[in-house]
Amino acid sequence: MRLRIDHRVVRLSVALVASAATLTGCVLPLPDFGRRPAAAQSPEPGWRLCPEVPAELLGKAPSGYTFECRTVEVPQDWSKPDDGNTFDIAVMRARATDQRDRIGSLMVNPGGPGASGIDLASYLTRGLPAEVTRRFDIVGFDPRGVGRSSPVDCYSDADLDATFGADPDPKTQPEFDENVDLTKRMVDGCKAKYGDRLNKFSTEQAARDMDKIRQDLGEDKINYLGYSYGTLLGAVYAQLFPDRIRAMVLDGAVDPTLDSTASAQSQAMGFERAFDNFTAWCDDNHSRCPIDGNAREVTMKLMEEARTKPVGNSDGRYATPGWIFWGVVSALYTKARWPDLGEALGDLQQGKAGAIMALADSYADRDDNGVYTNLFDANAAVNCADEAKPVPVEQIRKYQEEWRQKYPMFGAPLAVGMLTCSVWPGPRDPFPTGEAKGAPPILVVGTKGDPATPYEQTQKLADMLGTGTVLTWDGEGHTAYPETRCISSAVNKYLIDLDVPANGTVCPAQ
Repeated sequence: MRLRIDHRVVRLSVALVASAATLTGCVLPLPDFGRRPAAAQSPEPGWRLCPEVPAELLGKAPSGYTFECRTVEVPQDWSKPDDGNTFDIAVMRARATDQRDRIGSLMVNPGGPGASGIDLASYLTRGLPAEVTRRFDIVGFDPRGVGRSSPVDCYSDADLDATFGADPDPKTQPEFDENVDLTKRMVDGCKAKYGDRLNKFSTEQAARDMDKIRQDLGEDKINYLGYSYGTLLGAVYAQLFPDRIRAMVLDGAVDPTLDSTASAQSQAMGFERAFDNFTAWCDDNHSRCPIDGNAREVTMKLMEEARTKPVGNSDGRYATPGWIFWGVVSALYTKARWPDLGEALGDLQQGKAGAIMALADSYADRDDNGVYTNLFDANAAVNCADEAKPVPVEQIRKYQEEWRQKYPMFGAPLAVGMLTCSVWPGPRDPFPTGEAKGAPPILVVGTKGDPATPYEQTQKLADMLGTGTVLTWDGEGHTAYPETRCISSAVNKYLIDLDVPANGTVCPAQ
């Protein structure tokens, strides 16, 4: 299973969800900024009122907004727009009832690839500063192949269970070959179902969909907030349509110039650094991190013991090395979950697997009944359509051995994760990399402790675009806005007034 760039809906949704095991409906209360109840109104032609969409995610639709939905039809292949083959792109618009001095639409994407922009827009109505939501419609869309938009659906729940439970670092050749066989079986199912359409889920195609959405919104120019993989999607849009951007915030920057090998190594380094930071935090916070021993040493030992004697869970599963690994990965996306990880590892030392399994399930988008969303189906389809030169299986095996020495916990799993695109069938459709000539200043935000899109990629993305301005958060976890007053103030001023912060501005952790 290839490690996806992003968490379920970015760190904002992680902060909103109270329980790692519950994917919807358990949302922490946030202030409503004094908004009035939403007034009934008739939607514009082509739109329908859809308060049931955020209600399904949040328990009830946030007050003070109207929620409207529509479907935008796009060509499957933008190089052949008239061949009659289309995808349906689901779009939702949230508009504050106390909106005034409207600037336009703020399109949002949470990353993944494979996460839902409609879900993100729902969460952001509770999380974005009121000064932003009063000036912009918040527009979320599920990119092609994702969620509600002609979704890719070709992985079975049983195969996903097997994948997440598999040893992330299969050491013997037979174990490695078994991993390869499972991966081939899964992607062969995608090939049988979708055939030559698999490369139509690429990032460039999705970026062109964004411009069709812009047109259907009636906007001359877009405002865009993209997290993690959403920064790549935004960067591709900026290259293709630089004159159609008013403001663009790219938070959790992906360096588009990295090939798959360099990208995987970068993530291995980022997660190792984040786990070191977690370990140091545990040493200073024993009351909140009840692990008996050094966190890194304990985790490695628990994973090794799980190879022969995994701890059983109440649902019949076992906490194999794979489930432990993904539980660790899940918690490193936000510092708010470090205490959860400490408790989960402490529990596992005591023979209790429930907490670590819950963390893993939240990463996997697996519900209590063992049912998965199509997040990882779409993740594979997009990543592999984008990848111009997949790494041969034999080379991956070599990287596994090399990276285990350099990145002890995450190196080998990140190498093995490249298998999906190595055996992925069909043609590819790589995205462009280069300057966004003619684009306005683009705000590129990076977090020094980011595990998934390491901080080193921030300046690289800004430099590639040519118009990028870097804003840094000296904090932990994946993505920054709207984490602190400093970050929020800088981003808000840019979105509303086009007031660009000084390049290189650094915001403190608190």
